[in-house]
Amino acid sequence: MVSLPPAPDLTALLDDLRVLTEIESPSTDPAAIARVMDVAEAWALDLGATVEHLSGGTRRFAFGVTGAARPLLILAHADTVWPHGTLATMPWRVEGDRAYGPGTYDMKAGLVGAFHALRALRDGWPRGGVVLLLTPDEEIGSPGSREPIEAAARESRAVLVIEPPVADTHALKVGRKGVGDFHLHFQGVASHAGNKPEEGASAITEAARAVLAVQALARPEVGTTVSVGRIAGGGAVNVIPAACTLDIDVRVATLAEAERVTAGIEALEPQDPRVALTVTGGLNRPPFERGPGTERLFEQAQAVARELGFEVTGEVVGGGSDGNFTAPLCPTLDGLGAPGDGAHAAHEHVRLDRWPDHVRLLTRLMQGL
Repeated sequence: MVSLPPAPDLTALLDDLRVLTEIESPSTDPAAIARVMDVAEAWALDLGATVEHLSGGTRRFAFGVTGAARPLLILAHADTVWPHGTLATMPWRVEGDRAYGPGTYDMKAGLVGAFHALRALRDGWPRGGVVLLLTPDEEIGSPGSREPIEAAARESRAVLVIEPPVADTHALKVGRKGVGDFHLHFQGVASHAGNKPEEGASAITEAARAVLAVQALARPEVGTTVSVGRIAGGGAVNVIPAACTLDIDVRVATLAEAERVTAGIEALEPQDPRVALTVTGGLNRPPFERGPGTERLFEQAQAVARELGFEVTGEVVGGGSDGNFTAPLCPTLDGLGAPGDGAHAAHEHVRLDRWPDHVRLLTRLMQGL
């Protein structure tokens, strides 16, 4: 019988988290992100890892990987949504059972917890070993890291994503909606709104019709939401507007719904033949559907948590992560990072009363897998 992992040292967890939090790493600054990765690389080398710098800025840390069996894959990202200078208004601080600061909850504490779990396993890696992929661009849709993420998933037997659990409930994430970004550009004909309005073809009028048509594609009863979040167009008030653009957010729970909504958007046609419509964008992240592989991982995580003396639940959430890319390829369980709240918000924090338990959960889950 495998012994239960000891509780991690909370002081050591906090020391490591402070180091990462005080390195601001917005997605737009590769050099700043690399500084976070350099710290993680030093931690990995101390554990005897093999390190590879992949294209697009992703780093691969391999622990005990021999090729005798498929490894476990851990997904993490080093970028945050916070711009440089945020620490001036959101400084690192510990207040009671909460640690605050930009990127703490999403997801630098998850990365710290993963390394503490790996340190607990350093004398006995699980069968096949562990690969940790640390990516630089998750917060902007993973344009450069999607390919290495999917390649690693195809070679792995399970994927553990150390994004934070659900705020308040601390639930693990057993599914995520797919995310789409569509952009509709209408090009009409300008004319004087007072003297010759009939010679104009209003791009804004066609865009207004499209707003209603696009949002009618939503099916909230099956988890499909469609939101026109931004509209821009026109110029001088006395000119029939020649141009207008719509930016659309789409969330879908299944690939079938993604295909339906995509087809509906691409089938749009302006009523005025003088207005041209160009559609760009599409599905950025496929749906992470709750399949049998994820269900097995979640059931194992529940059993491990009970061994450790607490309960975890599972939820399907609307936001995407890199787990959306791996779930269609390999059993994936998300939300294995640090409990807390305030992702992308000024009150972002980690719950110190719960964090050690979730580090132990990750450690024991890797042992058991």
